[in-house]
Amino acid sequence: MANNRATKSGFAAEAQRKINSKYSEELAQESLEWIKSITQEDFSISGDMDNFYEILKDGTLLCRLVNCIKPGSAKKINQSTMAFKCMENINVFLEAARDLGVPPQETFQTVDLWERQNLNSVVICLQSLGRKAGNFGKPSIGPKEAEKNVRNFSEEQMRAGQGVISLQYGSNKGANQSGINFGNTRHM
Repeated sequence: MANNRATKSGFAAEAQRKINSKYSEELAQESLEWIKSITQEDFSISGDMDNFYEILKDGTLLCRLVNCIKPGSAKKINQSTMAFKCMENINVFLEAARDLGVPPQETFQTVDLWERQNLNSVVICLQSLGRKAGNFGKPSIGPKEAEKNVRNFSEEQMRAGQGVISLQYGSNKGANQSGINFGNTRHM
């Protein structure tokens, strides 16, 4: 761990190892390459956990990223390295990401990045934001977002569908529930 906290042991260490095992260097690198293409800034795009953390931990690059996708998303970017200012930057990014369409379940907690607790969730959030970027005319990453496929059926078509009894519905061949009882029978 690169931060100055006491190292975890026992159950906490095992839990941290499990979280870290989900981290994908390939997806992290893809995320950093995407950020670099959007922001046009120069930094290492290695998907290594240490590099990923060092580049993103103060939140300034993340704020500049959302401003590149949609200007004005992050109104104030703190340049201070004080902990609460950096966490404020990360929070501003998270709010902007949600505003840009990232679902809440694909965002992360500020401490996931700041305290390096779950960098995988940061990657998931960046991948999700990367899919949404196409909606704002920016390069996107990952699979293409599904588009709405609305179907409008006429009243006649709806009525025709109600009369169909498909074999897919199955059949109980005249069976009923007689003779079925649950639990103990009542003895009199």
